[in-house]
Amino acid sequence: MSDHLVAGTLRRRYKRFLADVVLDDGREVVAHCPNTGSMRAVNVPGCRVWLSPSTNPARKLAWTWELIELPDGRGGIDWVSVHTGRTNALVEDALHAGAIPELAGFTALKREASVAGSRLDFRLEAGGAPATYVEVKQVTLKESDGHGYFPDAVSERGRRHLEALAALVAQGHRGVLLFCAAHTGIADVAPAAHRDPAYARTLTAVAERGVEILAYGCRRLGSTAAPTGLVIDRRLPVDLARRWVGE
Repeated sequence: MSDHLVAGTLRRRYKRFLADVVLDDGREVVAHCPNTGSMRAVNVPGCRVWLSPSTNPARKLAWTWELIELPDGRGGIDWVSVHTGRTNALVEDALHAGAIPELAGFTALKREASVAGSRLDFRLEAGGAPATYVEVKQVTLKESDGHGYFPDAVSERGRRHLEALAALVAQGHRGVLLFCAAHTGIADVAPAAHRDPAYARTLTAVAERGVEILAYGCRRLGSTAAPTGLVIDRRLPVDLARRWVGE
């Protein structure tokens, strides 16, 4: 991510990968939206957004949508990363910094480990101990009850990742699902049974089979006038039994 993000106002997100933004200097630009999900509760026209510029002449779009500011309901602002590609880098930085104690002590880290027809985000090794496989999921859905949920839409791929982790645990490895709440207003995480009941059921089932479920939250880096991104800074509780009841 560029250290110099440019502010603007979101007009609309469309065709999944495009967003119309009016920059603070009055220019209207089309930015790449690096998020394939529904972005439920995050795609809010009229909110302030932050884009990273590109100097690569080969790129079709010169701007990438990085952050959005959302009202927190108490007169303040929540900062949310819409760039799903940043999440694994946030987690990797935290792993190397020892900011995730449950995963500390590894001596080797492999990205995108292929196992049993699935690709998991990290494989951690430490001497002769069983390998630890980690799958990371970005959480940005904060529902009207104030809690964070995952996923924000049906995720068959996410369910396959859960089954892959459970299979690895059965083989004697360690399997960890890590929710990264890339939304500064999310203080805890639960399965979104109201969005994907099958995922919620599978999450509970694999937890009973030994898959560890962790969640970590983020804070904004930089100032409100010049943000530079998010960083993982605290563990969050996970409530597998919570269910959102709303409209």
